[in-house]
Amino acid sequence: MRLWSLHPRYLDAKGLVALWREALLARAVLRDATRGYRHHPQLDRFREHPAPRQAINAYLAAVYAEAQARGYSFDRSRFGPVRGEVAMLPLNDGQLDLEWRHLLAKLALRDPARHACWQGLARPDCHPLFRLRRGPVAAWERATG
Repeated sequence: MRLWSLHPRYLDAKGLVALWREALLARAVLRDATRGYRHHPQLDRFREHPAPRQAINAYLAAVYAEAQARGYSFDRSRFGPVRGEVAMLPLNDGQLDLEWRHLLAKLALRDPARHACWQGLARPDCHPLFRLRRGPVAAWERATG
């Protein structure tokens, strides 16, 4: 499971569709609607949020908005409403930098044109749910790089 901390605009088509499916799975886990992935470390940051279900809905809303902007037909009924302001989650710049390198490596193989478009960008925007701060790679991260 990879719940990207970077903005979904940087993902290729395959990555965006995979993120949608994985975020929906995360939502099911947070709602106790599935037995799988209950102990996945990336879900810890959502569980630590004051309103975990609101947070995952806000996360999905940004993924959905990117899909709509690209003309994809993701099903909006698959996640709940985002009511009011949702408290942002902290994101360390070390984590964002690691994810950026990880994504660029994937894009180099899967979508060279998209890789060429983004490779000169030093620091991407983070997902709208996150607030960037200085800090190391997250303790839950398993990717190397």
